[in-house]
Amino acid sequence: MLEVAIMIEGQEDLNWDRWRRLARTVEDCGYAGLFRSDHFPNMRTGAYRDGLELWSSLAWLAENTARIEFGPLVSPVSFRHPVISAWQASSVDNLAGGRLRLGMGAGWHEWEHDTFGFGLLDTDSRFRRFEEGLEVVTRLLRHEEPVSFDGEFYGLHNAMLKPRSPRPGGVPIVIGGNGPRRTLPLAARHADEWNAVFMTPDVFAERNARLDELLREAGRPLESMRRTLMTRAIFGRTEADVDRKLEGEPREDLEPAVIAGTADEFVGRLGQLSEAGVERVMLQWLETDDLDGLEALAGEVFPQLR
Repeated sequence: MLEVAIMIEGQEDLNWDRWRRLARTVEDCGYAGLFRSDHFPNMRTGAYRDGLELWSSLAWLAENTARIEFGPLVSPVSFRHPVISAWQASSVDNLAGGRLRLGMGAGWHEWEHDTFGFGLLDTDSRFRRFEEGLEVVTRLLRHEEPVSFDGEFYGLHNAMLKPRSPRPGGVPIVIGGNGPRRTLPLAARHADEWNAVFMTPDVFAERNARLDELLREAGRPLESMRRTLMTRAIFGRTEADVDRKLEGEPREDLEPAVIAGTADEFVGRLGQLSEAGVERVMLQWLETDDLDGLEALAGEVFPQLR
């Protein structure tokens, strides 16, 4: 059965009250997980909005939920040093009893890097730095003895972190992105999960087949890689509810990967994703105060999923 989780944009006016309410609803309604972006507070119409810092919010989830998986989609090495990210991930996963999934990325948002003083680098350098960051994180999380690494951007010298994850092999690493030339090869070498973004079923199936080829070349079992997808969700009990949330935007103008509609539309679209090879879908939920919608989606859609 396809798993369904929720993804929140943490920089879009997310505060502690909203986060607590969302977490409790997601846990109580049977969603598989709660994931969130890792960005600095955003600026809209000349004013900054609330934006909860990633690791403080995940530590709260570890202590205040019992069942759901959670983590960043995704945390960039461009402003999160991989040693610190590995340390935080290991500690939070230990606290959660093994429910964290560490999503990592190269970084992309020019405004936040310029505004808060971080170097984004050109694309080639950015991905070289990302690959080194993955080397650092995987060595620290997957080995129970001191490790070393000598790179262009990062270095380790007999380094080890504790407390460790309670899981053999450490915290699972998630690599998010769609690129067949850079992202998929990195996922095949370093990740436990590939998370595609805003991808239609046919494109997902094509990229998923390419990932299988890369895994075979790397000598890895195909089942060692979890296949997931994050995409926008606009759910309503009625068509009028959906139109109200769209605020006048015609449905035909939405990106093809966006799922917008009532329960019947969601069941059909989620079924197509499952047939394409998606094992878990993270629904990007921008209406963070619409807890009734989350409850209705779970109640009307989950019983029909297979």
